Amino acid sequence: MMNILGINVNARSLRRVRQVIGVLIGYGFESLIEHLHFTQFMARGARLFRRGGKELAQLSPAERMRLALEELGPSFIKLGQLLSTRSDIIPRSYLEEFSKLQDQVPGFAFSHVRTLIREELGGEIEDIYASFSEEPLAAASIAQVHAATLKSGDEVVVKIRRPGIVEEVETDIEVLLGLAFLAKRRFPDNCSFDPVELVKEFARSIRCELELSREGRTIERISGYFADEPTVRFPRVYWEVTSPGVLTLECMRGIKVSDLAALERAGLDRKLIARRGADVFIRQVLEHGYFHGDPHPGNVFILPGNVICLLDFGMMGRLDSSSREFFVDFLRSLVNKDPDRIISLLLYSGDISDTLDSRALRRDLSDFIDDFYELPFAEMSVGKILGDLITLIAAYRIYFRPDFMMLAKALVTVEGMGRMLDPEFDMVERMRPFVEKAATDRLSMGHIAQEVGGSLQSYYNLARTFPDDIKEILNRLNRNKFKIDLEHRGLEHFIRELDKSGNRLSSSLIIAALLIGSSLIMQTDKGPHLLGVPILAFLGYTVAGLMGVWLLVGIFRSGRL
Repeated sequence: MMNILGINVNARSLRRVRQVIGVLIGYGFESLIEHLHFTQFMARGARLFRRGGKELAQLSPAERMRLALEELGPSFIKLGQLLSTRSDIIPRSYLEEFSKLQDQVPGFAFSHVRTLIREELGGEIEDIYASFSEEPLAAASIAQVHAATLKSGDEVVVKIRRPGIVEEVETDIEVLLGLAFLAKRRFPDNCSFDPVELVKEFARSIRCELELSREGRTIERISGYFADEPTVRFPRVYWEVTSPGVLTLECMRGIKVSDLAALERAGLDRKLIARRGADVFIRQVLEHGYFHGDPHPGNVFILPGNVICLLDFGMMGRLDSSSREFFVDFLRSLVNKDPDRIISLLLYSGDISDTLDSRALRRDLSDFIDDFYELPFAEMSVGKILGDLITLIAAYRIYFRPDFMMLAKALVTVEGMGRMLDPEFDMVERMRPFVEKAATDRLSMGHIAQEVGGSLQSYYNLARTFPDDIKEILNRLNRNKFKIDLEHRGLEHFIRELDKSGNRLSSSLIIAALLIGSSLIMQTDKGPHLLGVPILAFLGYTVAGLMGVWLLVGIFRSGRL
């Protein structure tokens, strides 16, 4: 392991760091690299990758960053897609560009498919499947999909993880974590969010996507929630031919929800489909707290009888019971025009800064709610309202949890599909009975009894362990092993500047000593001479001059005289 600016990296990660820096500089982000203090180590060589041309110069920074992420590959594309849901921390221009990121890539060779099937399922394709299409139906950055038929005659689709993608992603996670730690150290007071926690959230998300058998378990979990609901279907998982790297699912033949002409030809009811699709998503959120994080039209098929079929469960959002209660209260407060209640909910959530100007926030929330109520129906959108509200709240350094941001983006997508199917579709009215039911259920005797029981159990556990905890503290005090760790935050920059000043002062003293010593040697006129000057004096002046030039260059480059 090597240490680069405080980042521990192996040889493979070091090559990847060089590549990342090269691509960023190539797209005009030299200042970012310089702020991270990578310039003196790697940026000089990376400048060889600098792109030219007027086309790049005419692009906005957001467009250039999108192109850089696309060039850096699957992990960075997935990171950009995750950031596209974070309107609370990412500027709107970057959100729009990151939303354009696509991870469609050329498929890998069928020879690799054979090898992967053999390694994952323990047999040859011909021994497991009656037929298997060599051409993929679709190929993405994580996996590609093939049509196949089982020996039983069941038609299936087989999702196969790309060869080497796990190692590639793990290397990128290591690099991103190192860069995040470095950014946190360099800008402890300037970061409006924690970059390390952001990368950890990304790592958790992409690792879930890499384990295809996990997606199979997710499908079975969601289908269990709707087992008695005939208006929605989920593909069956064939576990006997599924592994972490291979997922075999029932082939669902339906009409893509965005193919309106085909829906009309099939005699399907577009308005009913819009209502059913919205109901399925709302129930996932409010009743089960486990929802599809990427419900775009490519992942929604319509089966005969106006039945909704959801596909691709690699990206899921999760809301625990307290988060669902927060969401319901938040929506009700918004609908009831209650900015004070919204502020109290935000304070309770804990994602709020100590310098909050609550009076200004209350004023802005009141103005926002008034504007929201004056919107005509055609412009009223739950997703847009939530997005604009999150942007407003983020200006006060209040940040939502990642799953809330994923929910806001998913709501925009679901509402957009609803209005595509039915221009008169009203997501607000569709959500209202579910929100009211969720609020009413919290007041039921069963729910109250459950909450009281849980609280009593917590207090009982606290009372049971309290004597032992006090005894442990006293024992540590008696053995002089009681420690309090104090962390000084924000001192890294001061220490770094102090070291820099000390180095310059030391260099100045050395230069002065060399000049004085060389001048004294000149006065004695002793020892060998060169061009009539004592050699020792000549060397002293030369070294002092070079050090002086080096010191001045460093001072000018820092921009602070």
